[in-house]
Amino acid sequence: MASVTLTGAEGRSITVPTGLFIDNKFEPATSGATIDVENPSTGKHLATVSAAQAEDVDRAVQSAKKAYVSWKKVDSGEKRRLLNRLADLVERDAVELASLEALESGVLYGVSRALHVQESISNLRYFAGWADKLDGDSLSIPQGLAYTRREPIGVCAAIVPWNSLMIAFWKIAPALATGNVLILKTPEITPLWGCKLAQLIAEAEIPPGVVNIITGLGNIAGQALSEHNDIKKISFTGSPGVGRRILETSAKTNLKKVSLELGGKGPSIVFADADLENALFWTTLGITVSNGQVCAAGSRIYVQDTIYEKFVEEFSKRSRDAVHGDPLLPETTKGSVANKAQLDKILEYVKKGKESGARLLHGGERLPGDGYFIANTAFAEVDQKAPIMQEEVFGPLASIAPFSTLDEIIAKANDTSYGLSAAVFTNDVNKAFRLSEEIESGMVTVNAWGMIHANTPFGGVKESGFGRDMGKEALEDWTTTKTVKWNILPTK
Repeated sequence: MASVTLTGAEGRSITVPTGLFIDNKFEPATSGATIDVENPSTGKHLATVSAAQAEDVDRAVQSAKKAYVSWKKVDSGEKRRLLNRLADLVERDAVELASLEALESGVLYGVSRALHVQESISNLRYFAGWADKLDGDSLSIPQGLAYTRREPIGVCAAIVPWNSLMIAFWKIAPALATGNVLILKTPEITPLWGCKLAQLIAEAEIPPGVVNIITGLGNIAGQALSEHNDIKKISFTGSPGVGRRILETSAKTNLKKVSLELGGKGPSIVFADADLENALFWTTLGITVSNGQVCAAGSRIYVQDTIYEKFVEEFSKRSRDAVHGDPLLPETTKGSVANKAQLDKILEYVKKGKESGARLLHGGERLPGDGYFIANTAFAEVDQKAPIMQEEVFGPLASIAPFSTLDEIIAKANDTSYGLSAAVFTNDVNKAFRLSEEIESGMVTVNAWGMIHANTPFGGVKESGFGRDMGKEALEDWTTTKTVKWNILPTK
């Protein structure tokens, strides 16, 4: 099978197969179709991988169906052992996984290794611990007894985005712990970490067909997964447009269970009584880490009017400068965005920001080099209805505006179609409590931003989607409830 060898961090030589991983074997696409992978930091060709077609998706489904017959009966202790074994291997090869993500997505190696890979390990271990704790309830009914069972759904699929490899583990870990089998479609522009993951799954001796990993175009492989009648559940993280099509396809085919995480336009709210240094640190991080290519990015920053000018001045000082370049190097503090299309999209939003009349604080331009680098950008006095305040940019573009009262900021925070994540900065417990209750969002952090943990659920409301990754709540999305009722006959 074809493979590619690349040089990662610390001079590590990394070789990964470039085929489709079906039945624990790497195979080319039946048609021979391929996808070219680009290094966004250089604009140069990085690798060529197989591109799954509909017939390849069906091969993966048939492999998964066969595996499910035995996997659902595997002892929970064995499932726990295998997930922990996979976690051990991910930990062992953290340098390689983080290097591959850096090379193909532009994310900083340090961010990938410390956050993305580490959270992947944490999710595997967390859900391994749930494998033998999927208990039902005992219920009283007249003249009898009832109880519930938590059962796996069956053959499932997950379509994951290019901005973070850890999202794949948000799907794999609970899916396997609950007894499902999974077909994972990796992103077409960042498939190489998925090829490495496939190697580790085989090495962990997870049975063939329990996890199949394919790469391919969304409108071909992704569509085939959505349409396949033998797939009983699909979990998708990505754009709202694609999420709607998946939901529509489910309705038109076999009504497969669907969970969707479709992005956000997160507000970061800074009150005058907040610890200013802390607020500046987190709001800067919330829009610059991974170039703002994070669904929970704090892209809308609202600051109380009495400290607004001071905050804007300090925020601009701290967020404007960065060392861009090779994401594998420790001195680099800013990688590239994912590809040219993403760069062009962000620059178009910069143009819209200027046209809206907002004040450009800094940035807004492409940075020198062969790769797709864009300066950290911030606008102040942004109108509430401006595109850069309402629409997800998915780039390092902050939109800042003042507010005065508590009621005003609640209305502004909720004035968006999204509802994924929000951050509140205040030393007033009463304000924090009220905002945590009234903001329409799947997650609210107080005096911090982000804070991803394996045991805390993550997901959205409104057009950010439904369903949860991580936490015990994720188990609901990967199981179904069966009710068993006994009619107790009179004793003779």
